[in-house]
Amino acid sequence: MVQSQEVFSLTIGRLAAAGGVGVETVRFYQRRGLLSTPTRETGIRRYDADDLRRLRFIKQAQAAGFTLEEIKELLALDSTQDRSRARELALGRITALDTKMAELERARSALQRLAKECGNGSMGPCPILASFDGLIIDAS
Repeated sequence: MVQSQEVFSLTIGRLAAAGGVGVETVRFYQRRGLLSTPTRETGIRRYDADDLRRLRFIKQAQAAGFTLEEIKELLALDSTQDRSRARELALGRITALDTKMAELERARSALQRLAKECGNGSMGPCPILASFDGLIIDAS
């Protein structure tokens, strides 16, 4: 028995809302080649479940720290057999995230020192600058 599949059709506004972005972001991703621009049906562009899935992937990949160019490459790799390149990109992000996590842990430790030093009731100025000595945070 064949079940009919409900048609999934979204306007750009509904696609954007479902993906947690603005309409201009959808259009930006289209201009960058990350999302396709569907043809107009009765004057309105309609997006499907694959478009929403792709939009959500873009957001998640950005949250993981991938650049738009890397995301574009990952999307292109999705339909290929080039697992080694996808693995290479993922391992690169893991290394970068590990570095960032170490930086954040050092910043956390510095803040803990600051809170301890400024909260112990000693007289004199709070050692704000001294608590961050040796801490280098990548601002990129």
